Order: sequence, then structure tokens, then C-alpha cells
Amino acid sequence: MTKLFIFSELDIIQQIKLFCQIPDIIEAIATRKIITDAADKAGIIIEKAELQQAVDNIRLTKKLVKAEDTWLWLQENYLSLDEFKELAKINLLSEKLANYLFAKQVEPFFFEHQLDYAASATYEVILDDEDLAWKLFYALQENKISFQEIARQYIQDPELRRVNGYCGIQYRSNFRPEIATYVFAAHPPQVLKPMVTQKGIYLIWVEEIIQPQLNEPLRCKILGNLFSAWLKQQLEEVKILVQI
Repeated sequence: MTKLFIFSELDIIQQIKLFCQIPDIIEAIATRKIITDAADKAGIIIEKAELQQAVDNIRLTKKLVKAEDTWLWLQENYLSLDEFKELAKINLLSEKLANYLFAKQVEPFFFEHQLDYAASATYEVILDDEDLAWKLFYALQENKISFQEIARQYIQDPELRRVNGYCGIQYRSNFRPEIATYVFAAHPPQVLKPMVTQKGIYLIWVEEIIQPQLNEPLRCKILGNLFSAWLKQQLEEVKILVQI
């Protein structure tokens, strides 16, 4: 026989309090209030067609293709249709406010921090023996062995070994500071001299240095970072009183 549990709003609040989730929720409420107040002060308005597009964007993100998919998702999340529209509205207000506040600052910020957005394609092997690292480095210099052969012999992780130690496209901030300096000073394709760190001795092959370009994905990333920093500052400046 299936048991029936009935939970009240008080039960939900109690659960949130017991698992120490109140601070995060308060911060989220304050953030929403900051956004709506700032958007109102800036005179930002949302047209009906824009709101519908924002709703459609959420459905696309959540893969709610059919109307019944949307209704099921709303039920699972205890949202009414009006609350769903309110969610879309706050997302759209955030986007419009970010553009209002920082759209003109993105390009200057990019040029000021251009070095941070340079990227590199690298392969790496981390060894425990410094003497071995130097031996392998000189063998590479003399073309006695390839980096792929080293990766297959000395990388323990099966997935990383299958891709010969490929680390993907990474920004400067993805590297340890002492490694980033050498990686972005390389003249690819180039194997760097072994670097000793607390994690081990790095043997790195720099395949390519990718010079930064202010394309749309990067523009959105910078805009989002500027807006997040602004929100954090606003949160630090407000006084919050909670009545529970």
C-alpha cells in the first residue's frame, strides 16, 4: 500500500533551515531584489514578445519540446505558469541590466586583460622522477622518442593516456602560475624543459598558442563576469533583515 505524505510550507522551511540552506536562499532573494530595483531605476522594460522568447529559451534549455513536457516540469518543480513567466522575466531583466551597465565596458576590459584570454593547446605528462624527466626531455630534443610514446608509457590514467596527455584548450588562469609563464612564452610546437612543482615534474608539449579574439562567446563571458562582480558588490552593501 502506497503511503501518502502531506508537507506544508512550514515543513519545507524547517527542512531548509535544518540543512543550513537559508543563507543561500536569502542571498538569491536579495540578488533578485537588487536586479529588479536596478532595472526599474534604469527604466528597463520588457515587451511581451521578449518575455515569450525568454520563456521559449528556458524550455529549449530544459529540453521541454512538447507542451505536456512543460506542464510536467512545472508540476515537478511546483511552479505555476505565472511563476514560470516570472522566472523568465528575471532572467531577461538580468540580461538587459548587464548590457545596460557593462556593454560599453566589455571591449576596454578585454584589451586591458588581453593576456588573460590567450589560450593554448597542450599535452602533459607528470612524473615523479626529475632525472627521468630530464632524460626524456633530451631524448625528445634528439628525436629518439616522441611525446606520444612518453605519454603512453608514463601516464597512469587510462583516459588521459588514450589522448596522449592532451589537456585541451586552456586559458592562462587554468595553469599553475609558475607553469603559465613558460607555456605562454613558448614558440609552438615546443616541448618545455621539465618543471618541478609540488604535484610532480611536468613535461609539457605546447602544440599551439591561440591569440585572443573578442568573439561573441568571449564577449558574453566578460559581460557575465562584470555583472557578477557588480552583484557581489551590491550584496556587500545591502543590509538584510530576515523574519521567519
